[in-house]
Amino acid sequence: MQTSAGPRARAEVDLAALRGNVRALRSRMGAGTALMAVVKSDAYGHGMLPVARAARAAGAAWLGTATPHEALALRAAGIGGRVMCWLWTPGDPWRAGIEADLDMSVSGRWALREVTAAAREAGRPARIQLKADTGLGRNGCQPADWPELVGAALAARDAGLVEVTGLWSHFACADEPGHPSIAGQLDLFHEMLAYAEKEGVEPEVRHIANSAATLTLPESHFDLARAGIALYGLSPSPEIGVPADFGLRPVMTLSASVALVKRVPAGHGVSYGHQYVTPEETTLGLIPLGYADGIPRHASDRGPVLVGGVRRRVAGRVAMDQFVVDLGGDTPEPGESAVLFGPGDRGEPTAEDWARAADTIAYEIVTRIGARVPRVHVNESRAGDENERRAGDENESCAGYENERAESGQSGGSGQRGQGAD
Repeated sequence: MQTSAGPRARAEVDLAALRGNVRALRSRMGAGTALMAVVKSDAYGHGMLPVARAARAAGAAWLGTATPHEALALRAAGIGGRVMCWLWTPGDPWRAGIEADLDMSVSGRWALREVTAAAREAGRPARIQLKADTGLGRNGCQPADWPELVGAALAARDAGLVEVTGLWSHFACADEPGHPSIAGQLDLFHEMLAYAEKEGVEPEVRHIANSAATLTLPESHFDLARAGIALYGLSPSPEIGVPADFGLRPVMTLSASVALVKRVPAGHGVSYGHQYVTPEETTLGLIPLGYADGIPRHASDRGPVLVGGVRRRVAGRVAMDQFVVDLGGDTPEPGESAVLFGPGDRGEPTAEDWARAADTIAYEIVTRIGARVPRVHVNESRAGDENERRAGDENESCAGYENERAESGQSGGSGQRGQGAD
């Protein structure tokens, strides 16, 4: 029995690929549309601060977060520019958001009451964006309540307590091309925009497009498009296409060192419950990642892994800290790299492959990679980034991405639908 050497695991995040994805997304937008890089949930598991800086450098005019604590962390790190935060709950730090110059989403009267009270305390107006529920059924103001919310927001504006900087909504099924709800939501959004603007709201930005709509529905782009999963080089759904169809490249590569290699006889049970029993004498390799690190237990006996240039699969159940692969006749040295997923152009599986194995979506695969796995950011800086930063929300071609392909290569894959996520 041999023991492991070298680093246990790492999630390599290729910021050159991310910058290329920003440029590829911007190339799909008209001159009047800016890009919001969605960096919620620690940038979908990729590391919020390095990703935010790289996205800004490549020309993302806005950053988007779910929670105020995420948005305030961007400011604490010295990241300027427009930052929008949309998932507020009663008692959240509205005043801190005002003082940090955040754009804060308001979906109902309770939120407007809290943000205006915070504005009085801060002695300055809050920047707010009114969210319309056009059919997703989550956050957002119902059409029947829209006149009341718009009227209250205008009264708060006239009192010097808020600036209404945006009107926005979110698609439910943009990742299902041709779904009838898409046109219905878009029509209702137009109606709710028209009402608010008729009443006197003068928004800087109007937006409804998520990643799927950014890639496939130019009529939904308005002034701003929000890219989440596409920013990280993953497709929102297989129906839309693979990342390479849109000039996107997966950003994260997850790997671990083989911790142990041993020969076992035929009929040897592997992992809890002996769900897998070796059909013949074989070599087993121990991979020091488990469901505590975000490896889905549901992928037991199915999750793909590249070891020694050969695709293997998880043998038996994924445990909390480790899983086993059947290596057949191969006998790699402990410490050799096992690649769980990456861009896919070196024979390794993709996050979409793991999503299929676990009956989930690629969003969940990358976002759930745990804190025990260090994020290693590569290609953090590049000559010309300052010029990209100054480009603001002007559009540019994919030429910059093509120049960076030498660093990153090109590939793609497909996974399940993202259920309307950004």
